Amino acid sequence: MPPPPSVRSFASTTEVVSPGASSVRTTAAAAARNAPSSVPSKLRKAITLESMNQHLRKADYAVRGRLAIRAEELREKLKEKNHKLPFVEVVNANIGNPQAMDQQPITFFRQVLALVQYPALLESEAAATIFPIDARERASVLLQEIGSVGAYSQSQGVPYIRQSIANFIAARDGFSADPGDIYLAGGASSAVSSLMTTICNGPKTGVLIPVPQYPLYSATLTIENATAVPYLLDESTGWGTDTAYIASVVRQTIASGVALKAMVVINPCNPTGSSLTAAKIKDIISLAAEYCFMILADEVYQTNIYEGEFLSFKRMLRELQRDFPGKYDSVELASLHSTSKGMVGECGQRGGYLELVGFDPEVREELYKLISISLCPVVTGQVLTELMVNPPKEGDESYPLYKKEYDTIYTALRERAMTLFDAFKEMEGVRCQEPKGAMYLFPTITLPAKAIQEAQRLNEEPDEFYCLQLLESTGVCVVPGSGFGQKDGTFHFRTTFLAPGKEYVDRMLAFHKEFLEKFS
Repeated sequence: MPPPPSVRSFASTTEVVSPGASSVRTTAAAAARNAPSSVPSKLRKAITLESMNQHLRKADYAVRGRLAIRAEELREKLKEKNHKLPFVEVVNANIGNPQAMDQQPITFFRQVLALVQYPALLESEAAATIFPIDARERASVLLQEIGSVGAYSQSQGVPYIRQSIANFIAARDGFSADPGDIYLAGGASSAVSSLMTTICNGPKTGVLIPVPQYPLYSATLTIENATAVPYLLDESTGWGTDTAYIASVVRQTIASGVALKAMVVINPCNPTGSSLTAAKIKDIISLAAEYCFMILADEVYQTNIYEGEFLSFKRMLRELQRDFPGKYDSVELASLHSTSKGMVGECGQRGGYLELVGFDPEVREELYKLISISLCPVVTGQVLTELMVNPPKEGDESYPLYKKEYDTIYTALRERAMTLFDAFKEMEGVRCQEPKGAMYLFPTITLPAKAIQEAQRLNEEPDEFYCLQLLESTGVCVVPGSGFGQKDGTFHFRTTFLAPGKEYVDRMLAFHKEFLEKFS
């Protein structure tokens, strides 16, 4: 196989750090920084940019980076009477934040949350008229199992809730799940951070991450001082994976002296909206078995499927273990799910879970120690996770409303995805894969040479320049592809399709035409 194509980075983490490099500074300049300063004591600071954690300084998270900051500035400007901006609203299409748009909370979930937050409501005379019986019964059970949601739970999470999650996984996959393998978390991001802290052991640790990728992974690896090993998704095949190519990246990484510990797979994918087939998932599991690395399956968009069906890595692993006894028994799999996405969209509630399969028991003890340092995940987030995996069922009083709300959200998301996809098909020089899952589109954009030259003059990435111009002209905030990583010589941007209406899409169409006319 040819060497991996070059990648224009999402952060400095795509650079392979020398395994032997020391992180200790012993230069005279470093010593001078620690010497007594002549600056007056009232002006001196113990923590400066030079003395703080330099790995944090290197980390980049484009989703809430420069464009997001500028979007907030413009939102404040719109409040002025004579703002003279060419738009009347800012559309934050840069982040998957459903309820910041118009996605409404699921009624049953909020009813139960209200009751566990204020148990006296259960005893009130009005309870029966305000809350359906199944909401009251669920709240009563949860309060009995948890006690007060204002008290710490077990570090791994409430046992009853972990059992509910295990039941959900077993029903989803057709294979049993052990509540002892499940760790509640403050959203999937918290679980990723804990897992990476556990497995990373300095720059000798390598972790395969997809390109493009959700920058949580590159940023976390930068902070952990580990080595991010990019593997390119194939845009020509709908952002699919190429097993032979990934195997070549694995071999090159191992040959370079980096110990490859894990592979991140985001399925359905953020930012591309693609979804893996059963064959592709099993190919990745086979690579993990052959080269002995852990799989981190980010599956937070598992209900955001618009074509085909969701297939979990856990199910595919269990099928391989059943069909080929002994061959895949050593595979380590960590799977993530979250209340932030799907039809739930409760980003601010910070609920989610991590399931571990095939891990060394001693390593699990160390992970447990790490999460215990934070005592426990947010308990109301745990409650919401239980409601996500165990919603009202047919025959329950709340089921008709739950089903209506769920279906309405799903239909709206799919329709908005297609509206935006159709708009991109009208844009000259823009190509986009048809949305199959998640909440995003990741179109390729061909930029005129003059626009690229202007971006270089301003010391900006060309796709960042385009996105900034889009924001200033339309109020629509998207994220440049360079924030996610992309093949050298290509330009993209990522946009959510959460915003309601089509007016902002029309503004994007008009801007794009004017942009090409200006720089052609």
